[in-house]
Amino acid sequence: MASRDKVGPVGQVNADPSIGQLVKRLDMLDERLDNMDSVVTSLVERVMARPLTIEVTCPSCGQTIQINVTSGVRLRGKE
Repeated sequence: MASRDKVGPVGQVNADPSIGQLVKRLDMLDERLDNMDSVVTSLVERVMARPLTIEVTCPSCGQTIQINVTSGVRLRGKE
């Protein structure tokens, strides 16, 4: 028996360069969003693990404003 080249729906979609390029870009965007999610999650976990103090100086009057961010996590002393 002679073998025939099978062209299914996937082969037809990949044959269209614009759709293939769109699928590639969507995959790249999905990967970037996953990476950003990992970075933001890591940052939030670090912030929530210990208190954070932000000091901002008012550009008009020069007064320093201190903002304290704390979490519900109980801090432990060094053992």
